[in-house]
Amino acid sequence: MNAAKNGRRSGNPATREAAKRQAAAGGPPRITWRNWVGGARLRTLPLAVAPVAAGTGIAYMVRGFDLTLALLALAVAVFLQIGVNYANDYSDGIRGTDAYRVGPARLTGSGLVNPKRVLALALIFFALAAVAGVVAVVLSERWWFLALGAIAIVAAWFYTGGKRPYGYAGLGELVVFIFFGLVATVGTVWLQTELDVQEPWVAGAGVGFFAVAVLVVNNLRDIPTDKLAGKRTLSVRIGDRASRILYVVCVVLPFAVPALYTVAQPGMILVWFVLLLVIPAIIITLTAKTPRELIIVLQLTSFAALAYGVLLGIAFAF
Repeated sequence: MNAAKNGRRSGNPATREAAKRQAAAGGPPRITWRNWVGGARLRTLPLAVAPVAAGTGIAYMVRGFDLTLALLALAVAVFLQIGVNYANDYSDGIRGTDAYRVGPARLTGSGLVNPKRVLALALIFFALAAVAGVVAVVLSERWWFLALGAIAIVAAWFYTGGKRPYGYAGLGELVVFIFFGLVATVGTVWLQTELDVQEPWVAGAGVGFFAVAVLVVNNLRDIPTDKLAGKRTLSVRIGDRASRILYVVCVVLPFAVPALYTVAQPGMILVWFVLLLVIPAIIITLTAKTPRELIIVLQLTSFAALAYGVLLGIAFAF
């Protein structure tokens, strides 16, 4: 039975929309490995790498650096990021949210892939993150990290999953700041050393603001379609203009960190070079009139977040 027939009888909004598109195109397109890689949303991975890089640099500064534990922390962060991306694809798709998308179709939302396959892939990456986390806990003997890891996976799922996802209630930015900023950075340091210093918290806040900026510009682009889908993101709630201002605030605040530590850590001068990415992103954000322009901002901000985390880590380490 073809997709169009299935779509007419399906209760899945994604399937119905896909059936219409396939009928208009003369038949369903083939799914390739590029579609699956696209579903991982690799451009978001800098947000997973940045806090680990910053935290590892701080661990090196306090003579607690452990290469194995650092790599395991990186694995946990990357696997969680990919897992949440596939989970979002699944959850948004079965809700019909992605039926309103402008841009590349998602795996589930396109109706071209069985949602259960996308869900299974999300669970596989969550499991990989859990395995890497357990190995890190066993090696470091920081047993309380097991509870932290479980909370992180739950938070990843309920961003768009469950009956009341917090991403649909305008709380995504707050949770992203906590987990992709503070938790990831401080956790990376505490995994490698027992020393309690202030630098991980300060650096984590800087990295976290960049992560929030990425989410803000993504949601700014999607305000019209999210309204149609009933997705009440923070940008939908505060509007276009306030979202643009919030973005600027989030990419400027991280530079309080190098300003604060430049005297003690001369290498912080390197972090200021990230402004070469941030300034164009700010200008485009304030003047953008099309989603395509905001996609450019999204890419610039992701690279800026990565550069910021890496250079911050280097500055603290050396």
